[in-house]
Amino acid sequence: MSHSATIGAEAHAAPKARTRNLSLDRTRTFLTLVVLLHHAVIPYTHFGHTDPVSWIGFDIVVVATDSFFMAMFFFLSGLFTWSGIARKAPSVFLRDRLLRLGLPFVIAAFTVIPLAYYAIALQRGSDLTFAAFWWKTITVGPWPSGPVWFVWVLLAFDLTASLLYRVSAHLVEPVNRISLRGFDQPELFWLLLVVVTAIVYVPALIYFGGSRWFEFGPFSVQASRILLYFAYFFIGVSVGAANFDRGILSADGRLPKSRWTWVIVTLIPYGLMWVMIYVKRDILGNPDPQPHWYQAIYGTLFVLFSASILLAILAFFLHQKSPGPNLLDRMQADAYGMFLVHYPIALWIQYALFDYGWPAVVKAAIGFVLTVMLSWGLTAALRKIPGASYVL
Repeated sequence: MSHSATIGAEAHAAPKARTRNLSLDRTRTFLTLVVLLHHAVIPYTHFGHTDPVSWIGFDIVVVATDSFFMAMFFFLSGLFTWSGIARKAPSVFLRDRLLRLGLPFVIAAFTVIPLAYYAIALQRGSDLTFAAFWWKTITVGPWPSGPVWFVWVLLAFDLTASLLYRVSAHLVEPVNRISLRGFDQPELFWLLLVVVTAIVYVPALIYFGGSRWFEFGPFSVQASRILLYFAYFFIGVSVGAANFDRGILSADGRLPKSRWTWVIVTLIPYGLMWVMIYVKRDILGNPDPQPHWYQAIYGTLFVLFSASILLAILAFFLHQKSPGPNLLDRMQADAYGMFLVHYPIALWIQYALFDYGWPAVVKAAIGFVLTVMLSWGLTAALRKIPGASYVL
């Protein structure tokens, strides 16, 4: 049987459940902490400036995090999707996804999100009680989803992947072959990421701009990025479909050995993104809308950075040889719950710190540490409720 036929056979067959991958578990948990950091510092930036104090260092953090972490979450979420679809009957897969993603989204949309945005409403001088604010949110709107938009979009992607699998289990083979070549040539996989995401993202950014969201009640997603996220998700699906440990994500491959090279590759487009931000602010005068040529250049740098930092982060976690348990390992089981519950914790801490004249670094450090501790503790407590561990 040919090598490509072997790939197809492995992708088509119903595989056994895989054991946990320590490197990928650590990567997911690390990204969860990046999300918490992002929301802890954004009030103290030029972008989110909802507090009297700010610090340019947090702008550097937020430009980086906003440019990659959700795309990388979708990539990691896709890795075990194809094998899960192959292993389960469609009704079982649907039930599991609704339980793991649909139920938490509904609960969060009615509880976590209104509680979070009530802190913002009070900060803006609202005199509504929480009950009145909650009722206005779910009946009149706006009904923002906060960071849990990721959950419903991932559910939609999972269901789409299930349909695609029923059409043909071989759809993932071309990308899977490039993943295998990535064992020795990670730059080929990087090039795939860049080309595909540039094709789906740059035209959408030019057409929609960077600030438009599709919104229907609590269902929202950034218009210019929906295809970008699906591209990362489907590439992740393809990488994980077969020969998982002999491709780009192999700990014995070239990627972890060239980790510092990928750091340098990452810094180049990131530095150029800041050049473009300077051009927008100080030369163009923050035009709205931004010129198409500007969007095209910035969007291209965005996808270059996003693809590069994904490989750089994966390279470092694949290189780690320590069996643990370290802090990320201890936090791993609670990471998903922390993602779901952290937002109101972060916003209410920021609300409590608003009137203090402390430096932005101090406020953000307090906010981040408390958000991590309280969201971790709350999740651990919730997971002790009978049946909750199947959802959180």
